[in-house]
Amino acid sequence: MNHPWIVYLTAYLGERVRRAREAPTRGASAVEWVIITAIIAGVALGLATLIKTLVEQQQAEIQQSFGGGGGGGGESP
Repeated sequence: MNHPWIVYLTAYLGERVRRAREAPTRGASAVEWVIITAIIAGVALGLATLIKTLVEQQQAEIQQSFGGGGGGGGESP
């Protein structure tokens, strides 16, 4: 595919990889990547837990407002 954005992205990433391979501090860079990845994973896990808690709270509030959310099962009012 010769879409301009794909060509640009390929060239950009190729240049970044070339510079990373030629960098004299390759070992330190790997350690930094591990630390950054661990931080990002921790933040993602924290956000997932927070979102889950908020969704469960909203679900409980909605069930309360509908009288428990049991469903009528075909009963007419």
